[in-house]
Amino acid sequence: MNPETSDTLDQAMVRSSGLDTLLRDLTDRAVREVPGATACSITVRRSGRLLTLAGSDGMPSGLDLRQYENGSGPCVEAAETDTEQYVPDTGAETRWPSYTAYALSVGVRCVLAVPIAVEGERGAAINFYGVRAEALGTGREAARAFAARAADAISVALRIERRRESAADVRTALLSRSVIDQAIGILMARERIDARDALERLRRVSQDRNVKLRDLCGQLVAKVSGPDSRRRQ
Repeated sequence: MNPETSDTLDQAMVRSSGLDTLLRDLTDRAVREVPGATACSITVRRSGRLLTLAGSDGMPSGLDLRQYENGSGPCVEAAETDTEQYVPDTGAETRWPSYTAYALSVGVRCVLAVPIAVEGERGAAINFYGVRAEALGTGREAARAFAARAADAISVALRIERRRESAADVRTALLSRSVIDQAIGILMARERIDARDALERLRRVSQDRNVKLRDLCGQLVAKVSGPDSRRRQ
């Protein structure tokens, strides 16, 4: 991969407004950069299962899914064994008959799956597809170089995504804590009890009604601060 390609990949990360945008940009770019590739997809194991994070324009929607459902195919093999898989001609391939039959039905004659190391995930690959037998034979080195560069970008993007999810979890926890504290304050004022007794009472009602403590407290706060409450004051 030439320096210009590396620069444009970095620029794609800066321009990207999210993981989906970045990955789609990478797969489209792979088709342009790897000789013989007419489609590209990215496979990553997340939450214990393989899934396609992104696919380029012209990518048959069921091409990867068939492999995940059957638990076999070049993309699955590359991701799970960390070994490159090359199918020069799906019409002559015998390892995955169900998959190759489907690939032929959608016009895919050549497949190259290159394993990639993605930070924080176990099992990943970038997959290249060609419409002619042996189409990717001369592009394998370019595909490997692109995959190595893409792995870095994907790792950074996933790291950012995990941080965003973590920050969202923290915000949710803080909001929950805030509404619980408000509900405790309301009970303390109404019942002339201390904070510990107020919390215990809320927990007991939460269990009896099979309602989350946060939701119960939210209902109490909303009831006290609602329009009807203000009219009674």
